[in-house]
Amino acid sequence: MQPTTQKQVFYRKKRYLVYAIAAVVLLSFPFITIDGTHLFLLSFERGELHLLGTRFNMQELYLMPFLLILLFVGIFFLTTLAGRLWCGWACPQTIFRVIYRDLLQTTIFGLRKKISNKQQPMRLESFANKLKATLAFVIIAFLCLVAAANLMWFFVPPEDFFSYITNPLDHPVLMVFWLGFGIFFIFDITFIQENFCIYICPYCRVQSVLYDNDTLMPTYNYNRGGFVYDKHGTKITQKLKFIDPNAECIECEQCVKVCPTHIDIRKGMQLECINCLECVDACTGVMGKLNKPSLVSWTSPTAMEHSKKVQYFRFKTIAYIVVLSVVFVTLLVVSTKKEGMLLNINTTSELYKIRTQEVVDNTFRAVFHNTDNVDHEFSVEIVSPNKDFDIASRLEIIKPKEPFVVKAGQKITQMITIRARENLSRSDKGDSIYPIVLRSFAIDDKDRIFAKRKTNFTYPSQETIQTYLQKHQEIAK
Repeated sequence: MQPTTQKQVFYRKKRYLVYAIAAVVLLSFPFITIDGTHLFLLSFERGELHLLGTRFNMQELYLMPFLLILLFVGIFFLTTLAGRLWCGWACPQTIFRVIYRDLLQTTIFGLRKKISNKQQPMRLESFANKLKATLAFVIIAFLCLVAAANLMWFFVPPEDFFSYITNPLDHPVLMVFWLGFGIFFIFDITFIQENFCIYICPYCRVQSVLYDNDTLMPTYNYNRGGFVYDKHGTKITQKLKFIDPNAECIECEQCVKVCPTHIDIRKGMQLECINCLECVDACTGVMGKLNKPSLVSWTSPTAMEHSKKVQYFRFKTIAYIVVLSVVFVTLLVVSTKKEGMLLNINTTSELYKIRTQEVVDNTFRAVFHNTDNVDHEFSVEIVSPNKDFDIASRLEIIKPKEPFVVKAGQKITQMITIRARENLSRSDKGDSIYPIVLRSFAIDDKDRIFAKRKTNFTYPSQETIQTYLQKHQEIAK
């Protein structure tokens, strides 16, 4: 009877596909716009946040805490569920290391023997190989500069970026950040290598408090393979077959040779593991030739120990899903309340100006900001905040009388003069304060583009008016 063929699952090609998709998304994302607004852009130069085609001013950065919460809670959720999945499947550090080591140095230029052995150094004995190594370095350096530019495009629009780099001396800050990140990427990919993942990246420190026995990770099956290390983490010097005749691990160490962070997965969960699943592929290939399932699987320690399915939904993961859902819905609700314009109202140093016995002016300094993508004509009106007392009918705007144009994205300052033509004094000695609301709106789209701001109209006491008028009459004589 022929033995049953074991199903072999390999992850390398799937991982390469994810790399390609991630690269295309990251490179194209900054160029996608909706009516001239980017999907995501945090521009400090323009003082704007673009989010999913909506433009927010820096004064509307109340959205940023929600985005940061989504980011960090999302990282916690992903780590609790699948460990360092981001590191092995989408992190630019890993992607560029695969491009440099596996594609350029190994596959294209043949400086390394094979992808399955990442522990062997490059062969640089001949001049030709040194030339190939230099060419590989130049290629990866260029790609690192592109990656650094891609990072900058989330803070400087691509259309501005390409214009600015043609005049580098006029934009030194941009050039310093771009070249600084680019040089760091080059140094990181070519010299620091996976040491960044092991010693520098803070993520591997965070994961230790987020993992549990149900977290997905590359897991070695001790029950089938046997114990290669003792309980103190020291490698057992004797051959497995002498210790446990039933142990299936043949000690080929293919899982060790292929590991980019140079660990032995048979030792158990280690902070250095980036969930790239190279060890799973290596063991799958070796054990497949023996018609046996892999000793290293992408599963959880609990599922491996008890030979059951991974428990994806548990208290931790459900709690994270609930938090993410609440924050995301709140972000959507808050973002829909965006004002079509921004309006700031400030009083001047002169509270009021007395014209006659009854006529009094108040002047305000107003800043109008058109946050829309097109130019608009704006006007201003007075609204009564108190339904029982219609203050708006007793006041009128003297300046500006005519609508004024504010271009797309532009801020302008206007002086607004409001006049009372009747006696509004409530006291003979103290000033009277009347809350009012100034509503500014775009004439062509008043229902969507408008802003309301509360302020106060101050009317002097009768004593103040009399004193002021008498003083000016004496001066006039």
